[in-house]
Amino acid sequence: MTLRQLTYFVRIVDAGNMTRAAEQLHVAQPALGMQIRQMEESLGAVLLTRHSRGVSPTPAGALLYAHACAILERVRQARDEVAACNADGHESVRLGLTPTLMLLIGAELAVEIRDRIPNLFASLAEDMSHVLVESLMRGDIDLALAYDVPDVPQLRRTPLLCEDLVLVALPDAHGGEPIPFTDALEETLVLPEPGDTVRDLVVRTAEERGMAPTIAYVVRSIPAIRSLILRGVASGILPYGSIEADIRAGKLQARRIVEPALQRTLYLAAHARRGASRHEVALAAVVRAALHRLGALLGPLVTFVEAAPQTFPERSANATVLDSARDRTA
Repeated sequence: MTLRQLTYFVRIVDAGNMTRAAEQLHVAQPALGMQIRQMEESLGAVLLTRHSRGVSPTPAGALLYAHACAILERVRQARDEVAACNADGHESVRLGLTPTLMLLIGAELAVEIRDRIPNLFASLAEDMSHVLVESLMRGDIDLALAYDVPDVPQLRRTPLLCEDLVLVALPDAHGGEPIPFTDALEETLVLPEPGDTVRDLVVRTAEERGMAPTIAYVVRSIPAIRSLILRGVASGILPYGSIEADIRAGKLQARRIVEPALQRTLYLAAHARRGASRHEVALAAVVRAALHRLGALLGPLVTFVEAAPQTFPERSANATVLDSARDRTA
């Protein structure tokens, strides 16, 4: 077996689909299939089971997958350590953030990492949570701050905080008072595409109640969603921080969704086969510190996973939504 074959095999198992794996690897599917057949002939074992949903590893394939991940990680570590010998311990990391987190703490993280971890060069990338997870699986990024990361063997994840979502619309007589989830579903909504964590949460919660949201616009971009809401053609279900400046300026209002609350969890995630880097503990500490400062903006709409003192934002025209959340978490 070659490292290339092991890399191909791991990617196929991670993707769960030969076509998707071929696209990610930029390899023709017949050539990819031939590499797997050569491995099976060499090992004398069937490695993959093909079915209508794609492929999954056989017991022998699952065993090889575990060994392949360990081998490829050791190779990566060897390359990093050899490179570090000639680079005075410097290290690079590709960190993915959601659009809201990039807006709120992206610049702060870049500066803090440079100041506090001078031997670490961090490259920040922005995308929606489900896209960041796909990038982790492909190896395009090393770490991600993403919401509702799936609990799968290919990923390791550390929960950081839980955040309530809000209904965002033009200001009206309701002010910032809470809105029942069933009432929120009656709004004409703009939501991201299927697969997005916010949309999936809304749709799943609605289906549990035998309902369906009225989705008039499907838009992936937070700025575009904001523009549609400002035009008055739709309401959105969003994290509070993504539109906090508009709320403070009186352009938009946020109403906490209740009965039930829509809550998502933020994780720091990496691929399972990527071992912890020399600077990962320090990086995680910088991330947690930035998130706790962000807690001053989000107030009781956010709950940190570990016990830590909370600070709350100053009262504003939208204080009602925060007061209601404080009552719930008290």
